[in-house]
Amino acid sequence: MSNQVAKVERDQVPAVADVSPMFAMIERAARDPGVDIDKLERLMQMKRDADALSARAAFDAAMADLQPELPAIGERGKAVVQGQTRYTFALWEDINTAIKPVLMRHGFALAFRVDTNNGITVTGVLSHRAGHREETSITLPVDASGSKNAVQAVASSVSYGKRYTAGALLNLTSHGEDDDAYRAAVDTVSEAQEIQIVEMLESTGSDKAKFLKWLKVDSISAIPAKSFDAVMKTLRAKESTK
Repeated sequence: MSNQVAKVERDQVPAVADVSPMFAMIERAARDPGVDIDKLERLMQMKRDADALSARAAFDAAMADLQPELPAIGERGKAVVQGQTRYTFALWEDINTAIKPVLMRHGFALAFRVDTNNGITVTGVLSHRAGHREETSITLPVDASGSKNAVQAVASSVSYGKRYTAGALLNLTSHGEDDDAYRAAVDTVSEAQEIQIVEMLESTGSDKAKFLKWLKVDSISAIPAKSFDAVMKTLRAKESTK
């Protein structure tokens, strides 16, 4: 696409067919030299308020769809004091890698502002393509623990601030890296297993909606991996009776 901007006369611009009634009314009022300016400003404010409500509704709807897809993050980070691990936490790079593709699918972007005037203030800003955004902040001291130099101390506080604000905005959860019981509960069928289940559903003429309701999941991809063998056994039994 060319970067040159075409100069088009006003009367050459085609009319937009899907302009909202409120915007059309404002446009007509703006062209009327006798219109009261105060009334025009009130109309403009009504339009801004309506747009804000629409953007907020789109944000909330997208957030509701987003939540079930956000993964729990493994806690690979360790806070070590005098040679002993006091607690574990999810690293920001792990969080960012896990949530970024999910955010993109649902029209979200996550950005941060950092202010170092009085401590380290990190502000997380979650914006949606419809125009609404939410933000939250945390102010932290410079993390000079361990053997960090001045730059590392600031970076550590910023990283903590990103983890905290992202978690608050998105309601993120984490779990221990060695939590085998947790992984067994949340691991789902692989893509190959999903294909096998779909093929069996089709060959047996099964009702997919009833099948998912029976398993208490929203999609085939959400079926727990530990249930795959039992599911296939049930479908094969149904196939053998046809």
